[in-house]
Amino acid sequence: MTKTLCFDFGNTRLKAALFEDDNFMGDLVLENDSTETIGKILDEHDPQKAILSSVISHNVEMEALLKARTVFHKVSHLTKINFTIPSAKPETIGSDRLALCAAAARFYPGRNNLVIALGSCITYNFINQYQQFLGGSISPGMEMRFKAMEYYTAKLPLVQKDWNFPLIGYDTKTNMQSGVIAGMTFEIDGFIDAYSAKYGNFNAVLTGGDTAYFAGQLKNKIFADYNFLFKGLYALSETNNS
Repeated sequence: MTKTLCFDFGNTRLKAALFEDDNFMGDLVLENDSTETIGKILDEHDPQKAILSSVISHNVEMEALLKARTVFHKVSHLTKINFTIPSAKPETIGSDRLALCAAAARFYPGRNNLVIALGSCITYNFINQYQQFLGGSISPGMEMRFKAMEYYTAKLPLVQKDWNFPLIGYDTKTNMQSGVIAGMTFEIDGFIDAYSAKYGNFNAVLTGGDTAYFAGQLKNKIFADYNFLFKGLYALSETNNS
């Protein structure tokens, strides 16, 4: 049995997931990226392999620790991938998006896949049936939308998400919740409609922290997988850490 630790350092959270062979065993949120924190995780799980996807400026000393104690790979434009990128330079693509594409290529081969990731931003990532990542779209995520309305106006407050909102808002708070949350739902459905109308053999995957809620609100059929990015990181680890 081989244990692999997959680290995902995003704009909002630092997370890790453990795989035993190709079985997802669970994930955890890190308090920070200090060598002490990483060392405790290594002591607890004793992995043979590790991989890191980071879109932030992280503690580089943790990389040295991972290299010393595991077979380690950091996702970058030099990473060996199981798909091609004909329309852009690899160095311009975030490591999180590379991992999502790797998961689509591994788990849904031979299909036109739109992977929608709900994070600080919403990313729409299209990988066609020939395993080519053609690009997609990026739009503000939920928290960013709420913060933007408060920051760029004189009187609108900072509103928190509440899934029990009315379609027709009756005060400032519910108007903003309807605009952001219902607006995101209509946006996601609209993108799925546009892609499915253009491409046959089409598959949509929804992932990210709010997957469970939005999956239940969308009119389109999708595959919901909260851990899709981690599965992509594991796939990249198997390619690069063998």
